[in-house]
Amino acid sequence: MELVNDFTVNVPVEQAWVVLTDVERIAPCLPGAQLQEVEGDVYRGVVKIKVGPILAQFKGQATFVERDDSNHKAVLKAEGRDTAGKGNASAMITAKLDSQGEGVTKVTVSTDLTITGKVAQFGRGALADVSTKLLGQFVDCLETTVLGPGSDTAQAAASAGDAVAAPPADTSSASSTANAAPAADAGVRRVAQPEAQPIDLLDAAGAPLAKRLIPAGIILVILFLLLRRHRRSD
Repeated sequence: MELVNDFTVNVPVEQAWVVLTDVERIAPCLPGAQLQEVEGDVYRGVVKIKVGPILAQFKGQATFVERDDSNHKAVLKAEGRDTAGKGNASAMITAKLDSQGEGVTKVTVSTDLTITGKVAQFGRGALADVSTKLLGQFVDCLETTVLGPGSDTAQAAASAGDAVAAPPADTSSASSTANAAPAADAGVRRVAQPEAQPIDLLDAAGAPLAKRLIPAGIILVILFLLLRRHRRSD
């Protein structure tokens, strides 16, 4: 299943690129997601989803397959498994950033999604509705807490962008730092982030998804009443 979404942010493309490829920084803005640990280029965490009273938690990891700083294109591979063993999900996510003039960046996100289990029953239409709404929530969070004017993260991103653009003052020093980088990345680092609130698919998809679930709910109620009557007759 392929889903394509796009959005714009009111920052220059270089600054947007630095922020959007910093998984640890943007993770708190991802609905239902909680980043728990980082090991080199591997990011591990959980995503929580609920449908009414039913709660599912996917535990998995994401890794950058490609990160092209010159063309502002990143490919991220993500995979997770329902902790109750009722399904799994995997996705290849491609993000492309394009400047739309001074101070505006368009981000196009293409997701090749494969899912099994209960969530898969909702179909492409419902999942497309959900992804669009969740992306909107993500962008709102980015603009208010990460990319907002005067925010610490925005200033840090701008500084990082300047550092990337500027040539190194001391080549030997830069070389030493680069050689030391793998040692710094070694091992698993725990990430302290607040526990994620689950994504409510009924709320995210609205009426279309609710209509699909109503027949199943009616059937369950009928079965419950029949079983109850049968037990009483016994």
